[in-house]
Amino acid sequence: MRKGWIAGKSIAALGVAFMLSACAATYQNHGFAPSELDLAEITVGVDTRDTLAETIGEPTISGVVGDDSWFYVGSRWRHFAFRAPEVIDRQVVAVSFAEDGVITNIERFGLENGRVVTLNRRVTETNIANVNLITQIINSVGNVSADQLVGN
Repeated sequence: MRKGWIAGKSIAALGVAFMLSACAATYQNHGFAPSELDLAEITVGVDTRDTLAETIGEPTISGVVGDDSWFYVGSRWRHFAFRAPEVIDRQVVAVSFAEDGVITNIERFGLENGRVVTLNRRVTETNIANVNLITQIINSVGNVSADQLVGN
């Protein structure tokens, strides 16, 4: 009788542990936004589109407005139990180029309380003409459902 009681208690403890682990939040990263350490290897006004591709890699988005900008977009999502996934961090690194391919601006934008915030900016000239585009990118990346992709 005592062995059955211990076995039942062990199974119950395992069941409780399993249920509690199912309630833990999980996190997923989507896309890629280079870190400040990666960007420190790039010199504004010296490096080009080619050296950027070699150092950091190809961008998430390019050619949206023209060939003068590359956008690296990274998001972190939190999944918890039965709740809808929530974006807890989204960053866009915008790199602008002159006509000869030399980097003129590197800017990092984030999402804070639903608003686009400039987190970091290294520029040779003030050029934030694409802020509306960056706002659209930050607000829309990752907000596409499977139904929208399939066309239903």
